[in-house]
Amino acid sequence: MRELQELQLLIDNAITQLKYPEYPSELYEPINYILGMGGKRMRPALLLMACDLFGGDVEKALSPALAIEVFHNFTLMHDDIMDNAPLRRGKVTVHERWNHNAAILSGDVMLIEGYKLMMQVEDRLLRVILDIFNKTAVGVCEGQQLDMDFEVRNDVKINEYIYMIKLKTAVVLGGALKIGSILGGADMKDAELIAEFGENLGIAFQLQDDILDVYGSPEKFGKQVGGDIISNKKTYLLIKALELADATQTAELTKWIDAKQFDNHEKVEAVTAVYSAVQVKQHAETTMQAYADKAFEALEKINLPEENKQYLRDFADGLMVREY
Repeated sequence: MRELQELQLLIDNAITQLKYPEYPSELYEPINYILGMGGKRMRPALLLMACDLFGGDVEKALSPALAIEVFHNFTLMHDDIMDNAPLRRGKVTVHERWNHNAAILSGDVMLIEGYKLMMQVEDRLLRVILDIFNKTAVGVCEGQQLDMDFEVRNDVKINEYIYMIKLKTAVVLGGALKIGSILGGADMKDAELIAEFGENLGIAFQLQDDILDVYGSPEKFGKQVGGDIISNKKTYLLIKALELADATQTAELTKWIDAKQFDNHEKVEAVTAVYSAVQVKQHAETTMQAYADKAFEALEKINLPEENKQYLRDFADGLMVREY
């Protein structure tokens, strides 16, 4: 079995080999720019990992893996416009460096380039794999729309939030694993089980992210702690806290959510105090564990040698145990 780091490096090297026309430069330069920002390359590495687990040729799976990465970065380029984000991975976002129109059009081309890469699979598998890719791509768009809808709603329920993160984050992990397993020779039953593993792991991972945003240490988390609180992001913690809070606590949360001007540190402290009072972290951890357990249940049913299953277990454990 190839190590995850080796697969990530394979993707990084393959990305540097992607060649786009030089003209018109405003269309193609942003693609090289966003793909060159780095990142963990987790989604394409998962595709290669699944292919390897089922005994396939990882080199032959490189094009579809790149398709997943190009598609993922296309969604980031457009998400940044919607979020009005100035930075991505510490660098200026495409719409800020060029302009909104360039970022929209460049993203459109990235989507098409993703399909061109995905089509480089064997003809006998093309229809099946494009079908999975299509479902994955539509799911991500639906998830992003729900995320934006939630920004203006104060009555979001936990099950709606879980559904949104499943679409926005988890379906790409599941889709990448499913495509990789089929390329590696898995039958449809095993491909669906590994997708189920990926989706549930993706949900657990996002819930962990929500917890770390509030309770993580900035050195280990690598982001500003409390960023979600400052921006009133509808995370599991906020939704659950509003569900559990008494009248006084609800008033306190609402005051900070509605506040137009505030001291960031003071807001994070006050909201975290309510979270801790209603024990929202414990609820989030229980739910996170439930989805991790579902992932492992699916994993148990996959028809793979025990050592290959252990590889997936170790990968999941590594993903889920980031220090607080």
